[in-house]
Amino acid sequence: MKMVKIIVLVLLVIFVGIQFVPSERNQSNLVPEADFLLVNHTPENIGKLLQVSCYDCHSNNTEYPWYNKIQPAAWFLEDHINEGKAELNFSTWDSLSSRRKASKLRSIIKQIESDEMPLFSYTLIHREAVFSDAEKKNFIQYITQLKDSLSH
Repeated sequence: MKMVKIIVLVLLVIFVGIQFVPSERNQSNLVPEADFLLVNHTPENIGKLLQVSCYDCHSNNTEYPWYNKIQPAAWFLEDHINEGKAELNFSTWDSLSSRRKASKLRSIIKQIESDEMPLFSYTLIHREAVFSDAEKKNFIQYITQLKDSLSH
């Protein structure tokens, strides 16, 4: 029993200790000129869907939940955000070539159609990020039109 108490105490000290290790924050007050919403003059309803369902992981400005102040959750979130931005960063959209944009748009369509995005783990906590059937249809239609306009 004494060994269990020692292990619990050590784990508690480690947990408290890691709270002092800062994590990187993905926040900016600036909306860059290269941002997807500005470049494409995105309709308000589509822009809202993107901001609520995609921008936390795929832009330079994340709205963090309360648990981001607790390690190791903050490290997990930062890793997830960095992976998302490496795959697609809406804040730097206009820096992509037309060919790359078309490829990203095809990928977005596929992932929304197959319910791969937004991630299930994200929508568990962010219920507002779940697309209704009508939102999904309108979103895919808009992204398809955007993709087709790049081909011409």
